[in-house]
Amino acid sequence: MGTPVNRCVVSWREMSFPIKICVVCEEEFELRPDKPGFANRCPKCSAPEEDESASNARMDADALKNVREANAARRQAIKDLLYSHK
Repeated sequence: MGTPVNRCVVSWREMSFPIKICVVCEEEFELRPDKPGFANRCPKCSAPEEDESASNARMDADALKNVREANAARRQAIKDLLYSHK
């Protein structure tokens, strides 16, 4: 007969979460699997700021045209660099 095998069952409730230090405010926090935001920032510092939403505001027609032209020129320059046979 074989010897009995000790089996250890560990659940998330019993395990402690790793303690991290926030790179912004330098406070300790538990890194939980359901934590929103970045893994190196505490939940308070990971929350989106109001200023970021203002920068994503709608652009007028001229600004949108300038962005499209810049993107087209960028794509063309990349194609020229990739496919030029010199």
